[in-house]
Amino acid sequence: MSFFKSGNPTLSENRFRDTILDEVVSNENSMTVKGTLNKFGFLFLMTLGTAWYSWREASEGGNAYPLMLTGIIGGLIVALVITFKKEWSPYLAPLYALLEGLFVGGISAYFEYAAESKYGGYAGGYSGIVFQAVALTFCVVAAMYLLYKFRIIKVTEKFRSILMMATIGLALFYFGTWILSFFDFAPPSFIFQGSALGIGFSVFVVALASLNLLLDFDMIEKGAELGAPKYMEWYGAFGLLVTIVWLYIEILRLLSKLNSRD
Repeated sequence: MSFFKSGNPTLSENRFRDTILDEVVSNENSMTVKGTLNKFGFLFLMTLGTAWYSWREASEGGNAYPLMLTGIIGGLIVALVITFKKEWSPYLAPLYALLEGLFVGGISAYFEYAAESKYGGYAGGYSGIVFQAVALTFCVVAAMYLLYKFRIIKVTEKFRSILMMATIGLALFYFGTWILSFFDFAPPSFIFQGSALGIGFSVFVVALASLNLLLDFDMIEKGAELGAPKYMEWYGAFGLLVTIVWLYIEILRLLSKLNSRD
């Protein structure tokens, strides 16, 4: 089943195939696209709830850093557990959404209100940048869904393989940069600054995150067609949330770079 390859590590071939091989399910207890989208909507609302709390804390002069730290570290731990224990996703996916909201709300407030960034350029401070990022994220998600729905872009084996390699390469680059920061190595300036190279890099990452949505839609559809267990709806919704949050953060970063050149 080579079609089960996604750049999103939470939605891979083995994640779905293993559940089908492990147990035989009836139609009533199997995964559906509608059920997955309903659960994604629930997770999205939970993310918005804690994001609003974290945003309010930061915008009112409070220290939102502990909330952001709790969100990003806790979210990473929960995401790893869900990835390896997918049958726990009905219980852990909502927890992940709550934790991710703490991070998203705090980082959004930082981009909206913060001034000079640590590595030069500007990290935000532009009124309305968050609204623009949210609007663009919704537009991109809708566009990618239509491109997938009407098969304008077909998810082929080669398409999946290229996106998977690019996504893994980017993840390794970010991880390596983070590790080097502990040894007083400053990350490459183009990650933060609004230079031509920096903007080009952000455009590439936004495009990569956008195309990963096509793979996510394909994985959810194929999982439903093959009759994956019902709990995989939560797992699919979780994976889709991961990609959309990644896309939003990268769009926010791109807009920040563009505004810093004004």
